[in-house]
Parts: sequence; structure tokens; C-alpha cells
Amino acid sequence: MANRFFPNDLPEFVEEKEGVVAQSTLHNLLYLPYPKLTDKLLKAALDLKDKVVKETWVRSGRRAKDYTLYTGAFGTAFLLFKSYQVTSNRSDLGLCNEIVRACDQASQGSPFVTFICGRAGVCALGAVVAKEAGDEDLLSYYLRSFREIKMPGDVPNELLYGRAGYLWACSFLNKHIGEGTIPSTDMSSIGEDIILDGKRLAIKGSCPLMFEWYGEKYWGAAHGLAGIMHVLMDVNLKPEDLEYVKGTLHYMIQNRFPSGNYPSSEGFDTDRLVHWCHGAPGVALTLTKAAQVFQDKLFLKAAAEAADVVWNRGLLKRVGICHGVSGNAYVFLSLYRLTGNVSYLYQAKAFTCFLLDRANKLIAEGKMHSGDHPCSLFEGQAGMAYLFLDMTTPSQSGFPAYEV
Repeated sequence: MANRFFPNDLPEFVEEKEGVVAQSTLHNLLYLPYPKLTDKLLKAALDLKDKVVKETWVRSGRRAKDYTLYTGAFGTAFLLFKSYQVTSNRSDLGLCNEIVRACDQASQGSPFVTFICGRAGVCALGAVVAKEAGDEDLLSYYLRSFREIKMPGDVPNELLYGRAGYLWACSFLNKHIGEGTIPSTDMSSIGEDIILDGKRLAIKGSCPLMFEWYGEKYWGAAHGLAGIMHVLMDVNLKPEDLEYVKGTLHYMIQNRFPSGNYPSSEGFDTDRLVHWCHGAPGVALTLTKAAQVFQDKLFLKAAAEAADVVWNRGLLKRVGICHGVSGNAYVFLSLYRLTGNVSYLYQAKAFTCFLLDRANKLIAEGKMHSGDHPCSLFEGQAGMAYLFLDMTTPSQSGFPAYEV
């Protein structure tokens, strides 16, 4: 198990002080006052962004061979939009628009309907970028294209390829274009379908809702309960359906591992994965949101306990968002935004500084994996760049395509 992550020998907390000479370059970063660290992170993020654009866009002949957010050109567009939000650089917005147009062409006729792996994400971001650029015709085109997306009859319910991923795209549009862009009644109808499916598969006296993805009853954010419950909390559900969401989260808390980590799927008894996609990180983000939505201290306590697991076992030997250090840092950012507790901001800073100081060296030495798609948003260094940008304004941070 330990060979999946680096031992966390970082200090539990460090007071920022000017001019401290610490035992290592990493510890020097931890002592660095936040505004000065922000300058370093922004420079590193923009350098990484340029590298990602070169590797995933320029070298591909400016074509979207893979149009997904997860591993494809759309992830580069999403990073560029984040960079634009942080720096107001209109060149980033223009290049983002160019890449989204290519992804729009590549995703025509796609059977997938989600934000991360489907056409809904392309149309949603396209509309938001068009609005930012002041292009009303393009905005109308993308909104019309989004509304023309048809939900397949056999669509699953999870985040990457299912109904939950489509609903997240709806929430993204409503946040950035305006409430009611996608009517709440439309979203509620899909939410009710998800609840009905979950009730059918649930075992009496056990978890109130259960879902399958390729025959597995997953618990995690990417394909299972955590991701579906996360999205449902943004839908205007009936009170009785909200109780199913709460009950499902209570069930997960009651049936976690003794360590505080969470199984990757129902009945899976190996305490191994501490990823956003499977395990404590994705569940922690969902529980943090539940603490805010339901004003329930039990959810906040469970989220904090899951964050402890991430602190102890979350320095993974991968850089990415989905199953790497970058994604795990968002657990602490989410709790910081909710509670204002600076110890969580420090923990996010510690994970981020670990990447800033050591990731490239560890990758070069073969001790850390840069991802099967090394410059992608969810598996590779684009995700690390996204985290660095978020750390410059932690109050406005959010796990990409998960926290609205």
C-alpha cells in the first residue's frame, strides 16, 4: 500500500516568516509569505500552461483528436479559461475559443453527454467563452447546440459518462450564463430519474441509493455514489429525495474503513486507493458540500476525518487531478473555503509546494508518474497548472468539473 504514495514528512503546520533558512528548498517554500509564494506559483502555472498548449495543441496540428476534458484538447481549453480568469489575458480567452471550436467539430454526433467526457462540456464552455468574448451569435449557437443534446435511453448515472455529468454541465451554464439558462424543472426531472434508478438497485435495509457502472457498485467520485450525490445537491429535488441523498451519505460514513478511508465499491474490502476517483478525496469533497447544503456537523466531521486520510496517504506518486497529488490538494482547499480554518489552507499549500519543488525531479528520476497522457488536465501536468492557478486565489478555487 505504501508504495502508492510518498511518506508525508511535512510539518503539521508552519508559521509564515520572512527570511527563514530552512532544512530544504521545500521547507523554504512552506515558510514563504503567501503573496511571495503566489508569485512563484503563477509563474510556474503560466510556464506549464504554455508547455501544455505546445504539446497538446500546436504539436497536434491544432486539431482535437481527443475532444474530452479528461485527456484531450478540451482540457487544455479549460486550463486556458482558468488562466484567463486569473490573469485577464485575452490571448488565453482567444486560444481557448479556438480550441473549443475544434472540439465542437470533433464531438459532433458523439453519444456521450457529460461535461468531462462528452459534448455537453464542449457546448457549455463554448457558451461561457462566447459570452466573455461578447459574441452573441456564437453564444446562441452553443446554447442551441447544448439544448439539442439527446439523452440516450441506456445512459448510466455516474459523472464521467452519465446523467450526473450532464447535470454538472447544466449547473456550470447556470452559474456562468445566468440562473435559469437550463430550467430547474429540466434538471429536476433528470435528478428524479437518477433517484428512481438508485432506489431500484438499493438493497432494503442497506444503502438508500445504489448505482452500477459496468457491473460494479462504485462509491467514488468518477463513477459512483460520491460523484452522483455531489451533483444531486445542486438540483432542486423534492424533500423526500433529498433525504435519500442524505441517507446515502450517512451509509457511506457508517461503512467506511477503520482508517477513515472509503471503499472503491460496495463490498470491496481492500483499503488501498486514496484518489479523487476512488477513495477518501472525492468523498471528502462531497461531504464538505453536504455540510454546507444540509448544515449538518456530522458531515463536516466526516469530511475532516477523510481529509486526515488524504494528509497522511495523499502524496501520491502521480501528479494529476484524477488520481494524483494535484487532485488531493483540493480536499484541503474545499474545507478551507467552508470553514476559514487556515490549517487547511496550509495543508493545500504543503501539497502544492511539494509539487512545485519536487514533481519535475521525481518524474525525471522515474519515482513519480506524469500520467498516461502527461500534459492532460485530469491525468497530467495541466492539472498541476490548474491547481497552481487556483492556489493564487484560494477563496475562488474549485476542483475542475466537480465543484461548480
